Amino acid sequence: MHTDKEKAEILVDALPYIQEFYGTTVVVKYGGNAMQSNALKENVMRDVALMKFVGIRPILVHGGGPEITSFLEKVGKESSFVSGLRVTDAETVEIAEMVLDGKLNAEIVRLLNLRGVRAVGLSGRDAGLIKAQKKYATVYENNAACEVDIGYVGEVTEIDAEIITDLLDRGYVPVIAPIGMGAQGESYNINADYVAAEIAGALGAEKLLLLTDVEGVYRDYADKSSLISKLHLDEARAYIRSGVIADGMIPKVEACIRALESGAHKTHIVDGRIAHAIILEIFTSQGIGTMVLP
Repeated sequence: MHTDKEKAEILVDALPYIQEFYGTTVVVKYGGNAMQSNALKENVMRDVALMKFVGIRPILVHGGGPEITSFLEKVGKESSFVSGLRVTDAETVEIAEMVLDGKLNAEIVRLLNLRGVRAVGLSGRDAGLIKAQKKYATVYENNAACEVDIGYVGEVTEIDAEIITDLLDRGYVPVIAPIGMGAQGESYNINADYVAAEIAGALGAEKLLLLTDVEGVYRDYADKSSLISKLHLDEARAYIRSGVIADGMIPKVEACIRALESGAHKTHIVDGRIAHAIILEIFTSQGIGTMVLP
């Protein structure tokens, strides 16, 4: 338990970071174990509230993979993945939209509102916020890329940044479900990391934070001492091609690359299992996880 003096010193130590990030936009992709654990969920909500009340403009983009998988199991459907992306048929995309928009988005908005944060829930379909087209999964064999059709999985073609900016300017925290709308009105399930990246790029966000279930990117996942604290774009691309970065880490690193290329300033892959991971990344000198740099 900290003494009052220690608490005061912690606040004073955070002051330079509060000054640095005051008025800036920070996009947080929220998912994984941090959505499953009530204790971690509480921490994330508090972190977002703190960001808001010290003058940062947070945007929360949430996933919901485990919840979608659980619901699919209840209706007798198995889940399969290619390069970290869920294979999605017509029934699966309906279930994904129901879980992401109808259940999880509403719950996050409720939890933030209870903490005094004026949160607004959005699906990517709302007001044409996220326009999308079919995305093919990329598989690397012998360092060569090939594409695989995985159904109603989308990639972002356009973000209407004005909708988000308008909400931020009015003091709201946007909470966004990663469902995109195709040219014919069809729904696409989009990996939340990619959606967060496109939003961060479109708004020129100061930071993109991707919460995940591992400490960060490893050169050798079996060797926990091989955690990479800083990763440059060229290295990231090479690690994906060679298989050092694989499976579910591919979308996260690709998201960091895309965000940086399209206008975001800094990107971070952060262990969401750590209590107050968002605050540790933003308001401390060392930070945590892996930072992907231009």
